[in-house]
Amino acid sequence: MVDASRLQRSWAAVAAYGDQVPLRFYSRLFAASPETRELFPLSMAAQRDRLVTALGYTVSRVDDLDSLVPYLQQLGRDHRRFGALAQHYGPVGEALLATLADFLGQDWTAELAQDWTDAYGLVAQVMIAAADDATRWMPAHWTAEVVGHERRTFDIAVLTLQPDERYDYVPGQSMAVETAFRPRLWRYYSPANAPRDDGSIELHVRRVPGGPVSSALVDQVQKGDLVNLGSPVGYRLTRPLDGELDLLLVAGGTGLAPLKALVEQVVTEPETRRVDLYVGAGTVRELYDLEALTALAEEHTWLTVTPVLREEPAEGSLEAEEVGPVELGPVEAVALANDRWRGHDVYLCGSDEMVHSGLERLRLVGCPPERVHYEGFQGLGGDVYGVLELRGEKQ
Repeated sequence: MVDASRLQRSWAAVAAYGDQVPLRFYSRLFAASPETRELFPLSMAAQRDRLVTALGYTVSRVDDLDSLVPYLQQLGRDHRRFGALAQHYGPVGEALLATLADFLGQDWTAELAQDWTDAYGLVAQVMIAAADDATRWMPAHWTAEVVGHERRTFDIAVLTLQPDERYDYVPGQSMAVETAFRPRLWRYYSPANAPRDDGSIELHVRRVPGGPVSSALVDQVQKGDLVNLGSPVGYRLTRPLDGELDLLLVAGGTGLAPLKALVEQVVTEPETRRVDLYVGAGTVRELYDLEALTALAEEHTWLTVTPVLREEPAEGSLEAEEVGPVELGPVEAVALANDRWRGHDVYLCGSDEMVHSGLERLRLVGCPPERVHYEGFQGLGGDVYGVLELRGEKQ
């Protein structure tokens, strides 16, 4: 029986060493099993963060298998796209235990070593079983052709992808994307459309400073290129099957993508409901999809689209004429003013700061947590509704 508190205390002591921990782990792993190096990108910086995050998440929930097992199953399925095989889990476990022993020194007792051995054995068992099961009903990844690439701004591109096989997902989910320009680097993006008859997928990509994948997708990928897609993940931004309330959608930047997919989902439903979509940007040019949204709103009377700018365009400027009436201020403040959330399911997607601000506003006015839908995030003082979902780095 694993002593969860002992495991958690030991991990807290090890994690205090920061970047030294993943550096030591990967050094041990690659020295003992050089063949595993090809599973990872050339630059290991982001991978080091993911290792620590995944270990921390796992250890914190080792005594709550109901929440931990689904997370590990998803990890096991996802690791198929990296080429991870059952035989790789042994060397990984040996490197992990040796790394823990290095940092804990005399505190690495026989009892603690057994706790970690048992815990890792469970992790490996669940991940391997999930990966094996997934081979029977889904590929390790999908290949998709870029059939459209449109630069909307200097740092935002809209890509249209055509997967080579049927790709089933639910509006609001995300998928990992890899391009040959950045091999073995995967970043998560959300389709900006509900599933289509022709299977095509629309992605909205903003170039992130220092983001290798987003830079490649915006600046280098062209029509005719191929990308790889991981399996769809996440349910935090999806519609509940029994959802009956109207929708209040609050988007910042390319956080618009999954919320636009929700709008398209409502289009296909037999019973329509009121949808109020607030789209925030810093400048008029950053309202990169306003034309398409306006066309949707003109076609469907139940949809209202409100563009929100942080600053008012100069009076008489061409930009002011192009966008027409806008509201001003932080998009989450505008969208949630005057108790507009009442009678609605509220969806938030954008920068961490925008989502955090929106959640705090909703918490302060007493919005029921079950009506609030948002993507998990880290690093902003915790999750104000007490739930955190790890979906990988999104760029």
